[in-house]
Amino acid sequence: MERSLETQVDQAVEAWLRWVPRWEPATHRGRVAPCRRCLGSPVLSAAGIASNTPHGVQHGLSTRIKAIVDSAVAEYTARNLPMLQRELDQQAARNRARSYRPAENLDPEFDGLPLDPDPVPGAPFLFTIAGMADDAAEELPPLPPLSDEAKAALRQEVALADEYANMVGREICGLMLRHRLHIQAAISQHVEPQIEAMLAELTESLDSPFGPDSV
Repeated sequence: MERSLETQVDQAVEAWLRWVPRWEPATHRGRVAPCRRCLGSPVLSAAGIASNTPHGVQHGLSTRIKAIVDSAVAEYTARNLPMLQRELDQQAARNRARSYRPAENLDPEFDGLPLDPDPVPGAPFLFTIAGMADDAAEELPPLPPLSDEAKAALRQEVALADEYANMVGREICGLMLRHRLHIQAAISQHVEPQIEAMLAELTESLDSPFGPDSV
């Protein structure tokens, strides 16, 4: 598993490194709520990505790594946790039956982000993508109920899956350390100059307090 995991991490970082040169600063209004996937991520810390790095740059890497963890946990669950696997299969079948699934098959840079922008006070949305997705989910019948004993057993299997995910995450953090220099070099080459250019443009657009028009 270690060799396979190492290969997956190498490929994820290489894919992110190929994407970073295409990154551009967002021109729309940023969101207020922090991204729970990226905020305080030990993977990003191991990769040497500072907390003040633009979120889009962070998210593209953290999502690729999350896919590796999810895949490892899915394999572990299929082999060892039959009750949890059955619940996941039922939920997956229910999701496939939805008529509208806007959050599926997104590029890593967008996966996990909110489907709609933050609302503007006094300008309500006529509709939202998330709202339409919720409406489609409500049309489906609920999953069959579980007995108390089944719920307790399911909680135990979920705890085991979480423990395994944490173990895989720790191993990935160790693997990320060898990529720090390449990741930081990519940010220095492709991201920081764009941020500096934005700051310079902002400074030039402001009236100088000591200019001829300031008196």
